[in-house]
Parts: sequence; C-alpha cells; structure tokens
Amino acid sequence: MTKLYLDHIAETMNVKIWQIENCISLFKEGATIPFISRYRKERTGALDETQVSEVRHWYLRFEELDKRKQTILTSIEEQGKLTESLRIQIESLIDPQTLEDIYLP
Repeated sequence: MTKLYLDHIAETMNVKIWQIENCISLFKEGATIPFISRYRKERTGALDETQVSEVRHWYLRFEELDKRKQTILTSIEEQGKLTESLRIQIESLIDPQTLEDIYLP
C-alpha cells in the first residue's frame, strides 16, 4: 500500500501510520478482525475492533482503486494518449469518482 493511502487512512482515523501498516500486514497473513483486536494489540497499538474493521475497509477500498488505476493507465497508454502529467495525476488520486471522471473523456 502506498504512502499516499497510508497517510490518508492515518489522518482520517487519527492513528499512526505504523498501526495501519501492522494491521494490513496481519490481514495479509490471514488474521481476522476479532483476532487482531483481541490478540495482537501490541502490534496495532491497541486498536479496537471498530478501528481494525475501518482499517480493513480502507485497505480493501484502496486495493480496488489501485486495480482500477492500473486498468485505466493501461487503456490510456494503449490509446497513445498517456502523458507523464496525466499518469502522475491518476496515481495521486484517492477518490474513485474523481478517477472515473478523469477517465470518462
């Protein structure tokens, strides 16, 4: 997960970036929300079940957004219309609707 996404999640939830990174790492290892919130408090800075669930929500949302960005970048590149400034603009987005608005034309 990119620093852009981590910063957004940490700011939105008012937690530290390392807490988000550790939560995501645990999700990738297959840990569940209840397991993380009950038995991995030392790795998450004592995030409660609601906070862990919110981290999971953001993690899944940004994973989907990354997939969509790659699809859009590939499509625009195949059309021969991908400029460096457009690539940077697309890669810096965190809102799916804005991404679709840029891609539409």
